[in-house]
Amino acid sequence: MKYYLIVGEASGDLHASRLMRFLKQYDAAAEFRFYGGDEMSAVGGERVKHYQELAYMGFVPVLLHAGTILRNMKHCKEDILRWKPDCVILVDYPGFNLNIAKYVHKHTAIPVYYYISPKIWAWKEWRIKSIKRDVRELFSILPFEVPFYEDKHHYPIHYVGNPTAQEVHEFKNGYRESRTDFCAAHGLNGQQEIIALLPGSRKQEIKDNLPAMLEAASRFEDYQIVVAGAPAIPDSYYKKVVPDMPYPIVYDATYPLLMHTTAALVTSGTATLETALFGVPEVVCYETPVPKLIRFAFNHIIKVKYISLVNLIADREVVPEMLADRFSVDQLTEELQKILPGAPGREEMLKGYQEVNAKLGTNVAPDLTAQWVVTLLKK
Repeated sequence: MKYYLIVGEASGDLHASRLMRFLKQYDAAAEFRFYGGDEMSAVGGERVKHYQELAYMGFVPVLLHAGTILRNMKHCKEDILRWKPDCVILVDYPGFNLNIAKYVHKHTAIPVYYYISPKIWAWKEWRIKSIKRDVRELFSILPFEVPFYEDKHHYPIHYVGNPTAQEVHEFKNGYRESRTDFCAAHGLNGQQEIIALLPGSRKQEIKDNLPAMLEAASRFEDYQIVVAGAPAIPDSYYKKVVPDMPYPIVYDATYPLLMHTTAALVTSGTATLETALFGVPEVVCYETPVPKLIRFAFNHIIKVKYISLVNLIADREVVPEMLADRFSVDQLTEELQKILPGAPGREEMLKGYQEVNAKLGTNVAPDLTAQWVVTLLKK
């Protein structure tokens, strides 16, 4: 069968590539055509465009590149019509993908499947109308999305497991590097416990969060501070944000770092869930402009109670969220103190992590999704 996949960023490229590998297991004749990246290309098939030609985020970049985005949408629609796939699989990236779904539903009988559903539970809940109309099947990787879609909006979906949970599980089972060897490889003190800082993967996040994170962590003199460097961010940028950076930055080794870390300060995002799955107590940090306004929006406009995946999955505050008006060096310091060894908050948080693990389950998300897709198409 012929599968047309569309992703818009690096994480989607990775998740889609794993889905493609499982699709090949269940459909030996699988053919792929896609808007994607290097990971998908390594699996095989025909790449139409690289996701980097699509990946514009934020109001101003989207406005400046509106012509390019519209041309890419038009080309994608025409390409789908020409190739006549057995299905279209969308991966996250809702601004682009929901537009494609609407077109495919209106002009063809090709089923549209959505893997890694749009986060409409946080904002733009009105998109549920187009999802119900245009998407044949939705495959979710977050367990709390099931009651949101099924109970609140009467739209049945499939919870297929969480790929991040599976990736961390596989890494931990296969990791053999000792703490001594890890520290030696990265120029760290093998005898001193580590506070890890994960300040985000985007330049603005790093600029906003890293200085305060460093100042708070540096107050704990018995610990060494290690910064997890984002793959796409050059060393020069960190030194621009923090001139004379006094602490080591470890690149391409976030998972090994978390294996040997005692506690962490983490900018909100997937990293909060990864840190929890490694069993590292954490404080979630997210500095924002006009913090009082953001707090008002969070209390009265944004539809969710939490910003971290850990708390959203648990449906309670397992990890403290230092967002907007709660973000300050003193408050980061206070919360970090509560989760260091010997503090009561540490064990309480670790118990909460067990609850999150249980809710995520043990399904292999791309495997189960591939089984569903092939079964549905054969019907």
